[in-house]
Amino acid sequence: MKQATRYILILLGVLLFASCRTQEYAVRGPEGGIAFEVTLPDGFDTAKDSCPMVILMHGIFSSKDYGPMPQLARGLAEAGIASIRFDFDGHGRSEGRKQDMTIEKELADARAVWNYVQGLPYVTAIGLLGHSQGGVVASMTAGRLAAEGGNALAGLVLLAPGSVIKEACQGGKFFNARFDPGNPPEYIRCWGMYKLGREYLVTTQQLDIYGTAAAYDGPVLLLHGDRDGIVPMWCSERFLQTYGDSATLQVVEGENHTITRRRPQVIAHTVAFFRQVFGGQ
Repeated sequence: MKQATRYILILLGVLLFASCRTQEYAVRGPEGGIAFEVTLPDGFDTAKDSCPMVILMHGIFSSKDYGPMPQLARGLAEAGIASIRFDFDGHGRSEGRKQDMTIEKELADARAVWNYVQGLPYVTAIGLLGHSQGGVVASMTAGRLAAEGGNALAGLVLLAPGSVIKEACQGGKFFNARFDPGNPPEYIRCWGMYKLGREYLVTTQQLDIYGTAAAYDGPVLLLHGDRDGIVPMWCSERFLQTYGDSATLQVVEGENHTITRRRPQVIAHTVAFFRQVFGGQ
């Protein structure tokens, strides 16, 4: 009898945990629940106050809790701007596997978060920010929203946007992993730790990154460190050509790809940009 009671209690505990985990995700993408964190200005009351919000998108193999995302969120909050940072599928606390990641799935994740933010009654305007691969996703998300019309994006910041992922997949060398681009394996291992699946390697070769991004004609700030050893400067320069007069490229002297050497400077540029585009909203 005691064993039966113990078994029932364990089963109820498992079911309760599963139920809580399902309810934990207010946003869901193609691979499942998307974990996110909202950072509000000090003293902000969501029932009475209003403010703009920036959606922050991390890079490949990173997460919402790795620099520079939490620091950017705090910097924006100090300027009276809310933010929401989230983990793409297979990253951080979101559901899914890294091996199943594709840019198209990350675009779906970004759209799901966009839809969620649009439904927040205290948000007056929305901006996007993406770092590295997150910059590619942010740029393409902005372009798709603009092409559809009716979804007003206030401004876009791209930190070392990693559009080189297309050339890397076409050339058969992604970070330290080499492969046949015409016939990629089931997956490759980057640095022996992270798996990139065949679908990512194939579909990234066909991305129309700049063509999709070009539909957005609002204000853009490009930030790129001159000591970036991962994403070459030509990526930001190509985006600058794509956006034309609506974009500004700020080269950050001494900064690397992970935004660790001149982080306060990068945050200051970002905050100043969003304060300007949001105006009095």
